[in-house]
Amino acid sequence: MKFALAVYGAPANSQAPQSALHFARALVTGGHEIVRLFFYQDGVNTATAIAQPPQDESDLPAQWQAFIQEHQLDAVVCIAAALRRGVVDRAEARRYRLPGSNLRDGYELSGLGQLVEGALLADRIITFGS
Repeated sequence: MKFALAVYGAPANSQAPQSALHFARALVTGGHEIVRLFFYQDGVNTATAIAQPPQDESDLPAQWQAFIQEHQLDAVVCIAAALRRGVVDRAEARRYRLPGSNLRDGYELSGLGQLVEGALLADRIITFGS
């Protein structure tokens, strides 16, 4: 079965990214396909390279990045939500003359159309967070 996952909650204040990662791992282990991961609203904070969780907490952004790269998944970050929260790639940093970029490798900035397309490509779309 093909799945698209949408993550709306931030790693620092929501269970959504952790639950989504556990679910994604179970999907892959079960032989299912993840056609798209879409990070939206505060979920875009999962893709920042500069967040550093306390030593006694899981580093969910690093775990997500490793999972995405290991399984070569299509991981899309909503560009509007990302810009609003200060998550940018090199191109957007240049465009807005920002001092640097912080989007982790393995992610791509794009629009909400990618969420819609993911839903069309998948048999099921599962959302995490509100």
